[in-house]
Amino acid sequence: MKYNRKYSVGILFISVLFLGISFTPLSSPQISQEVQVNAYPPVITGQILFAPMYSFTTYLIDYTGAVNHSWGSNFFPGEAVLWLGNGTILRTIKTKEFGLGGAGGGIQKVLWDGTIAWDFRYDTNGDLSHHDIKVLPNGNVLMIAWETKSSGDAIQSGRNPSTIIDDTFMPSHIVEVHQTGPTSGSIVWEWHIWDHLVQDYDSSKDNYGVIEQHPELVDINYGGELVKSDWLHTNSIDYNEEFDQILLSIRNFNEIWIIDHSTTTAEAASHTGGNSGNGGDILYRWGNPATYQRGTSADQKLFYQHDTTWIHNGCPGGGNILIFNNGVERPGETYSTVDEISPPVDSDGNYYIEHSSPYGPETLQWTYVANPPSSFYATGFSGAERLKDGNTLICNGVEGRFFEITPGGVTVWEYVNPYPGPFSNQVFKIVYIPPEEPMDGEPNLDCNGTLSWSSIQPGQTVQGSFKLQNIGETDSLLNWEIDASLITWGTWSFSPEEGVDLTPADGAVTVNVSVIVPIEKNKEFTGYLRVVNKDNPQDFDVISIYLKTMKTTDFSLKSFFLNLFLERFPNAFPILHHLFLYYSL
Repeated sequence: MKYNRKYSVGILFISVLFLGISFTPLSSPQISQEVQVNAYPPVITGQILFAPMYSFTTYLIDYTGAVNHSWGSNFFPGEAVLWLGNGTILRTIKTKEFGLGGAGGGIQKVLWDGTIAWDFRYDTNGDLSHHDIKVLPNGNVLMIAWETKSSGDAIQSGRNPSTIIDDTFMPSHIVEVHQTGPTSGSIVWEWHIWDHLVQDYDSSKDNYGVIEQHPELVDINYGGELVKSDWLHTNSIDYNEEFDQILLSIRNFNEIWIIDHSTTTAEAASHTGGNSGNGGDILYRWGNPATYQRGTSADQKLFYQHDTTWIHNGCPGGGNILIFNNGVERPGETYSTVDEISPPVDSDGNYYIEHSSPYGPETLQWTYVANPPSSFYATGFSGAERLKDGNTLICNGVEGRFFEITPGGVTVWEYVNPYPGPFSNQVFKIVYIPPEEPMDGEPNLDCNGTLSWSSIQPGQTVQGSFKLQNIGETDSLLNWEIDASLITWGTWSFSPEEGVDLTPADGAVTVNVSVIVPIEKNKEFTGYLRVVNKDNPQDFDVISIYLKTMKTTDFSLKSFFLNLFLERFPNAFPILHHLFLYYSL
């Protein structure tokens, strides 16, 4: 049967060869291959900082995946790392083996050259820092921590003794630390959830009351199931400078909480004082109204969430709250989402709640759900951040996968962390660092254009170009070079490959690119070129690359006649196209 098909094709080919005379144009144009420059979707142009959970190294990468810098340590992270600017990071550390997830024990401020400028420990007397930190505008650091209570303490506070497993009960507290020396710090403010409890289990114990009448307090018996030491599992912290408030993610309650930071420590332990007048009581909570008996499981919105943050002003949705909703135990299909809510808050930072009703909103402002939903799922940690252009940068920490999506949910950039290895690449969350504006007198490298080729003959040489210029200060001088180390395919050449003393007045420089295409057929090749300021590696730009080779069929001797035929009778191509599709079946 196959022989008959080839025989038929041969007859058809000869027939078309003769019939092709009728398709002959008045003139035969030269067939040329042009470089097509397509508009690519916008992607992040800054850098990303992250500390793999099972690595001693912290990485700073650009969006091509190139490592711009790294910092070594003697400790695993515990868990977050922050960017302080000027090449300095603040990294949490695990100071000891500890059974609770997210355990830390300290923070280190590390300079660009690896010098440890501050090594502060919070891991003694039953206290242990964990998960996340936040730097305040005054330079002080907010730390989430556990404190240790005995089972007797918990029972006296109203906990049902039949639901306590361990001898200890470890609720959350927050401390604000001011650096006083290379290894020292003073706690200048603190808040303890232990001061804001309610229970309706035992009227003879502390904190007895009607839970639904006190959404500002926390039910020490919420859930009723057996509870290990880590009662709340507070896993993220953020700060709102406008309202002087703190945002917390309480994983085991499937809730987010907001508390007042304008209080004194004494006021934070009470129910009065501060801007809100409510002391350290909860000002707002959302995600699971069953925790304060103003809803049921049907009203639950969050499912073991992480990384709750206020969207920065200047970004679309500024002032709203962004949540990585892990979706663990979500009813029906299990999947993760990134949810945005607009809390019911006025211009003074007061939150509205109706009598006997839960806090709003009832609906989300925006959400990202993958297609299909189950293709995006992280059982733990992870995070998300809104960018200035309205896109959202997401970290699926379990998979070590970072990706950027548009408001419509289209993925425009993706990176999978390879460190320290493919099966140990988990990341707590990532930090986006936008490009810094150049200082006075400094150059600023800028590139324009992309390189895109399609339907290219394997082994062919193609050409393209892009432009670069110095858009810095008038008197600045730019020394630049091309870094093609991220491209692992083809043979590349550039003219020029580098330049010196480029001023803004010189205008744009055209870089001509020549590529010998790989011999693989019907294959897509992608990558990035980096153009780098030699004097400042953090000043760089990238050129996106896309190339696709054509699908070719080996006709041996017939290929020679086919090429000859198409050169003379190019209008016969549509018939031959259908013919070869039949041949390839």
